[in-house]
Amino acid sequence: MPETTTFQRGLEGVVAAQTRLSHVDGLAGELTIGGYELKELAGKVAFGEAAHLLWKGHLPNAEELAVQRKTMAKYRAIPETTMTVVKAAAAAKASPIDTLRMAAATLAIDLSNPDAIDHDTEVDRAMMLTARFPTIIAAHTRLMAGQPVIPPREDLTLAGNFLYMVHGREPDPIAAKALDTYWVTVMDHGMNASTFTARVIASTRSDMVSAVTGAIGALKGPLHGGAPGPVLDMLVDIGSLDNAEKWLKNEIAQGRRIMGFGHRVYKVRDPRAEVLSAAAEEMTGARLENRKLFDLALEVEKIAIRVLDEAKPGRNLRTNVEFYTALVLQGIGLQPKTFVAMFACGRVAGWCAHVIEQHAEDHLIRPKSEYIGQKGLKVDRK
Repeated sequence: MPETTTFQRGLEGVVAAQTRLSHVDGLAGELTIGGYELKELAGKVAFGEAAHLLWKGHLPNAEELAVQRKTMAKYRAIPETTMTVVKAAAAAKASPIDTLRMAAATLAIDLSNPDAIDHDTEVDRAMMLTARFPTIIAAHTRLMAGQPVIPPREDLTLAGNFLYMVHGREPDPIAAKALDTYWVTVMDHGMNASTFTARVIASTRSDMVSAVTGAIGALKGPLHGGAPGPVLDMLVDIGSLDNAEKWLKNEIAQGRRIMGFGHRVYKVRDPRAEVLSAAAEEMTGARLENRKLFDLALEVEKIAIRVLDEAKPGRNLRTNVEFYTALVLQGIGLQPKTFVAMFACGRVAGWCAHVIEQHAEDHLIRPKSEYIGQKGLKVDRK
């Protein structure tokens, strides 16, 4: 008998892996990471602690955390080869996410260098990649601004060191906490496109650097990496509360998407938006680059939900992670072109955890395809 196959476009609804890492409940609006609801982690534990949860299955105790912080701080400095790529990318005006993809591939050089990485374990590789992604983006940001690269410091947190390397001054602790919260918020999110990409590559027994580099390529796509930058453009275009409803209705009438609203999975407010709105609120005053923009955003969110409900009843288009990502990242002084790369700096911890999990499973991911082309054609060359 011929084999039977069931076609599911985009693998929609197909379970491709069993994981302990994260679970997305779109109907309830809940994101569980390593057994904890997101609201129990983001803003309460540091990014490194949450990464440890993914990599080792539990939150670290004081001794484990101290060792991890010391190790990751040592890993922050990037190899000369990697810096050469970053400089070449900046000279060519390459985007931050393209620069990160190219630079990430070079980090494999250190995997065979005993002086560069403490132990030949998957967790050490994960710590190395997670520690170096922010360094790459900070160096690229400085070079694109025509400024010299600032070497990383080992006495600061990962988020604090990134802000120091970008701005060249002691990091504001609340801004550093907001960035740390953001990275925890986006570190893992079920079987998304980039995570699936990493697992497919890892399933061939390829290495972690290769899998993560492929994941960056998937994240770059606008249907996955999102578009938090255009959220800022939208708020600037709206300009004032009086103009909000008219502007939103016109966008809908023109068939354009309202940026920062709606999600493929969530049918209620994205729990990541819930966490990031609190982080943005904490950055008010001098720590928020544009308080007026933030206040406008709060009101636009309410109006947009009402307008979308009226125009598209039953769709439940609610606030997603992009909306408050834009406010948090611009609030710490970053430009929209850097936002997707900043997403990768958080998500890399999750990618690495999925690679570890997939390697342990050691089973090739090999779905079938359904052939819909012609058959029986003959070559006629008379």
